[in-house]
Amino acid sequence: MKLWLHSLSVALLILLSSQSGLSQWIDDPQYDRLVKQGVAEIYNLEFDSADRTFREVVNRWPSHPSGYFFRAMVDWWRITIEPENRSFEAAFSNKLEHVIEMCDRKLDSNPDDVTSLFFKGGAIGFRGRRRMTHEEWLTAANDGRIAIPIVQHLFQLDPSNYDVLLGIGIYNYYAEVLPREYPLIKPIAILFPKGNRALGIAQLMIASEKAKYAWAEATYFLLQIYYGYEKDYAKALGLAEKLSRSYPRNSVFRRFIGRCDISLSRWTESQQVWSGIIARCDRSETGYSAHVKREALYYLGLCAMSWGQLKEALRYYYACDELSRSTDQHGPSPFMVMANLKIGMVYDLQNRRDLALEQYRKVTDWRDFHGSHREAEKYIERPYGK
Repeated sequence: MKLWLHSLSVALLILLSSQSGLSQWIDDPQYDRLVKQGVAEIYNLEFDSADRTFREVVNRWPSHPSGYFFRAMVDWWRITIEPENRSFEAAFSNKLEHVIEMCDRKLDSNPDDVTSLFFKGGAIGFRGRRRMTHEEWLTAANDGRIAIPIVQHLFQLDPSNYDVLLGIGIYNYYAEVLPREYPLIKPIAILFPKGNRALGIAQLMIASEKAKYAWAEATYFLLQIYYGYEKDYAKALGLAEKLSRSYPRNSVFRRFIGRCDISLSRWTESQQVWSGIIARCDRSETGYSAHVKREALYYLGLCAMSWGQLKEALRYYYACDELSRSTDQHGPSPFMVMANLKIGMVYDLQNRRDLALEQYRKVTDWRDFHGSHREAEKYIERPYGK
């Protein structure tokens, strides 16, 4: 359910924040420049600059909802890179409600006002995402139900628009894939239009290559699709590198490069990426939090283990475990669980069986992640590497 609602709301966001439509509503080069500048600042995690930019949009075009909407998006990315920090949520929610109310006033006098439909739908989509993160499933699902007709209507407005094509591509892909991957959401999926996986990928590729303003989001979603669902790590790596070159301060894109390198067994490249990420964490750069450092330590442990550097691997895994104890507020995270499993495997390779068994039993007492219980139980029966 969570991924289904997430995909619907994200499709809404991309479709509704497509600046090709915005430029039709305000034919002003200064407006276009400011919106592009602000969006780039958001992607580069330059939040204070982005907020100033969109404040200027609000001041110069106070009757247009775009500036208000994108100010909410600044808060959304703040939440995205630091989800454990709830300090921005109230401001984010208030900004969304302001956009919805502003659009409703215009729609009362003109139900076909395209601008108001765009930004009302976008705000509803993000409201659903926020409710979803708080497990408010019914209200989140209702937001999705309200949003879908807007998506369909917007596509009818201009089906050849490459930026609008992005949102439809996202919907087409996830609407087919998610019910297959997660059978529990099939009852909900029946309520929505059917998707088309192949068509969705094709539409996203076109948007990635040709969209004037939304190419980065199209590329980002292709990256997530190829990495998380298609398991085509080579394609995902190319997309992550493209995004990171354009937005070098974005920690999300940089981390995807490291993950793809790990999945492709590019150990040297991965070690360089994750070591660089730790350095940026130690400098407290925006987007490089303790949670990011925890991930980096785990992957550096994998690199060391792949080279047979067992003492070094243990050092990284134990550092990951120690950091997890301060970052994991709701029980052991997947990184903490898997780090402890790997510690047991290293101990087995070092013929320290008692210590290995202690680790495996600890893992079976925690929540199961990625088959961690099955792996631990297997190595309790038979030492790893034997």
